[in-house]
Amino acid sequence: MITRTATIASSVGLHARPAAIFAKAAADTDLDITISLGDEEADAASVLEVMTLGAKHGDEVTLSCEDDGAEAALDSLVDLLGRDLDKE
Repeated sequence: MITRTATIASSVGLHARPAAIFAKAAADTDLDITISLGDEEADAASVLEVMTLGAKHGDEVTLSCEDDGAEAALDSLVDLLGRDLDKE
């Protein structure tokens, strides 16, 4: 399993627009990626599941994937979460 840690930079956290941008990017990878906050896990490609996590600005989330070729995709998603997606 490959994992990466990211800090949520969006001022509103992973709510509405930032969650939709992130979920679309995760879905576009065609990989089964999980995002977790504490003990809660969500399918990274599901806007509703991502929003349900309730990740706020500054929270640290973990992205994980079982696919050995997922390094670049996870790195890209970490970079995405490191930007204020509500302003893009």
